[in-house]
Amino acid sequence: MGKLFGTNGIRGVFGKELTLELALKVSYALAVYYNDKPILVGYDGRHSNTVLSRVVRAGLNAMGIDTFDAGLIPTPCLQYATRELGYKGGVMITASHNPPEYNGIKVMAADGVEISREEEAKVEDIYFKDDFQYAKIIGNDAKEDRAVETYINGIESLVDVDSIKRRGFTVVLDLGNGAQAITAPRLLRELGCKVITINEEINGSFPGRGSEPTPDNLQELSDTVKTNNADLGIAYDGDGDRSIFCDENGTIYPGDRSGAVLLEHVLSKDKGVIVTPINSSIIIDKIAEKFGCKIIKTKVGSVEVSRKMLEVNAIAGLEENGGFMYGKHIAVRDGAMSSALMLEALLKGRYSELIAKLPKYYSYKTKFPCTK
Repeated sequence: MGKLFGTNGIRGVFGKELTLELALKVSYALAVYYNDKPILVGYDGRHSNTVLSRVVRAGLNAMGIDTFDAGLIPTPCLQYATRELGYKGGVMITASHNPPEYNGIKVMAADGVEISREEEAKVEDIYFKDDFQYAKIIGNDAKEDRAVETYINGIESLVDVDSIKRRGFTVVLDLGNGAQAITAPRLLRELGCKVITINEEINGSFPGRGSEPTPDNLQELSDTVKTNNADLGIAYDGDGDRSIFCDENGTIYPGDRSGAVLLEHVLSKDKGVIVTPINSSIIIDKIAEKFGCKIIKTKVGSVEVSRKMLEVNAIAGLEENGGFMYGKHIAVRDGAMSSALMLEALLKGRYSELIAKLPKYYSYKTKFPCTK
């Protein structure tokens, strides 16, 4: 059997590996797989997203599936809305942090979480059998305008809004020309923050600093935090499911350090099972031990972490790349939920102080090309 899905959905260079023809055929396979309606479809700010969204919705409609267009929103917003608004599934057009020439398709179950590896194999089997029949009654396509409001309300229901408002934090948001520009500034302003934004214009070329927030491309965030005497800086990736944090001194910390701060804060409120992949820092094990919580290790990939979280009803999941999952919200990476939790954590002290309290461990991570 052929392969469509990678670590996180279907991805490829638009017009080469990911063509309109492939997207249409994928939508046919998804219609057979879901065999139910309606399906929510959204997309981030990549240049090819509107046309891919139209193709996917048209393919689902042709197979008799009703679709709703959520428009340009962050991936976690689409996921949360899929579950909360009662959709039978969701499709997100995104390539997350990949370079501008890439795009992709993420497939969500009715619970808002990406389908499991076993379910991905079912979609692939349908796709490669290539036996589709158009429906006698074409599905409808309509707009869904409740997603953002539902998402922001859900986040605010899980943090101490009044206490955060009283502190009046100053926060710099590096939106990375990505989809969190739709939701994060609004959320933080509703939490009483003075919000300063950089790279706020949504642009699929990611001209500001690229789609993936890394310490070497966040100098502007660091400088802006220091210039404005801000309490916190936050940078998001292209589709808004990951966040990297900067302290009041302009120091950028890797995702496993910020994840550790968030984990300590969450466990101080509610203890429970923690899920993390095998490449996470040992600091996560030490925090689990400190709070007497069970930790479960998975293969690398947010799908693996999210699905295991649902299986064991975990309180939190996290990856070393800045992906944090709060079980009380939804078991997916969420940059905006992480931001709200971090502000709540800052009620206990400055970010640099919370970081300083963590045990210190060291690791070196890099990427290298493989021929196969």
